Amino acid sequence: MNRTILAVALMLLAATGPGASQALKLTYHAAPKPLPAGAFVEEWPRFLGIRDNATSKETKLLERWPEGGPSKVWELETGEGYSSPLFAEGKMIYFHRLNHSTLTGAGEEAIDCLDPNTGKRHWRVKYPAIYSDRYGFSPGPRSSPVIHKGRVYVTGVTGRFHCIDLKTGAILWKRDLGKDFNIPTYFFGYGPSPSPVWEDRIILNVGGREPGTGEGVCVAAFSIKDGSTLWEVKDTWGASYASPTITTLQGVECAVVAAAGESRPPHGGLLIIDVKSGKVYDRFPWRADKYESVLASSPLILSDQRIYLGDCYGVGGVVVEYDKNLKSKIVWKERWFGMHWMMPLQIDGHLYGFAGRNIPDTQFKCANVTTGKILWEEDMQWREGGRVNGLFRGSLLHADGRIFCLGEDGVLAELKISPDGAEILQKSRLFAARSSWTLPTLHKGLLYVSQNEHDLLTRVPPRIICYDFRGK
Repeated sequence: MNRTILAVALMLLAATGPGASQALKLTYHAAPKPLPAGAFVEEWPRFLGIRDNATSKETKLLERWPEGGPSKVWELETGEGYSSPLFAEGKMIYFHRLNHSTLTGAGEEAIDCLDPNTGKRHWRVKYPAIYSDRYGFSPGPRSSPVIHKGRVYVTGVTGRFHCIDLKTGAILWKRDLGKDFNIPTYFFGYGPSPSPVWEDRIILNVGGREPGTGEGVCVAAFSIKDGSTLWEVKDTWGASYASPTITTLQGVECAVVAAAGESRPPHGGLLIIDVKSGKVYDRFPWRADKYESVLASSPLILSDQRIYLGDCYGVGGVVVEYDKNLKSKIVWKERWFGMHWMMPLQIDGHLYGFAGRNIPDTQFKCANVTTGKILWEEDMQWREGGRVNGLFRGSLLHADGRIFCLGEDGVLAELKISPDGAEILQKSRLFAARSSWTLPTLHKGLLYVSQNEHDLLTRVPPRIICYDFRGK
């Protein structure tokens, strides 16, 4: 075989991963049950839902599902990435990577607009993106878009920032943040999602670095009209993998940003910024003293004075309280209550979450939100078919007064939790795929689950599955 033919063969082999073909297979199974009379429904327009805390007020959900899980409505093969399916204004938005070359890192990031009920595509926006993950994880996007009033705001793994018309797919404006702000590659590429839209602006944890200084534009506000920069905050902390949010603290509307980019020595923490002016009210350091550490669990707003922030690499979880001048003090800290990427749920004065860095050292735990005292911890594992199964670093969804969990290898479970303990009420293996780290989303009684890697048993490629989650 001559060198030219060998080179062509290698290039073909390099493009055989998920999304190598843009003709991704859509399978429609069956129409869902009618939405129950009186059911309350709501949109899910960004990563953690409209409250930025993985909760939904949808009601009349499926009480019991079969052993194999709820009935499938449709499933769609996808490219690579960890982005959440999002829903607003009758549309579904999904962000993923296509045609990745393991040789060159070349590929395309694609934003697809789909019909939530059938999975059929209305439009696609795609653009080139060169990126390979240094640790061997998916080269797809880590962030999720934000849908707001007919527009989609999305940031990719190389820092491309787009504003897209939700109805037509027209690109309204775009920014190359990587070039504009000199953003490093960081551990896993650029990862934070945009904040919720606030009036005329959207906030990003940019994480830029000015050559030779270590400092750069850490956080910035951008005009939703044309993408122009409205204000900048310069800092050395960089960009984390957590999503910024906007809340009111002590009567002041603030951007809350967990900022922590790759650095030696490692540094980062929580920034409280005036959303109007960009003034930094408080800078609270909170990051493990380990080079290969990241902040990926988004800040959880507990009240108009308190915020929880978690780190799983050494310092653990902390609750910070802000005075009338928006200066912070530690209420409590707990080394063994730090989340990896999923924030805990706050329910009736307690926090519930999967604390720990890796599968062997992760347990489902309950902590008193006032004191930080850990009340219990459970492995959430069981033996089945001669092997140990579990939820491991699961993702939690609170809806209809119930707790649902997607385990990181494809088990869907409903949990009963209280300060007295945790119990699995029902569970089903939806698939057997690693890296099932994307929080399931709920919209109009349908549950959307992302399978981010090939199924280890069936070899079914990555896909989104829409389940009928409607009850009576």
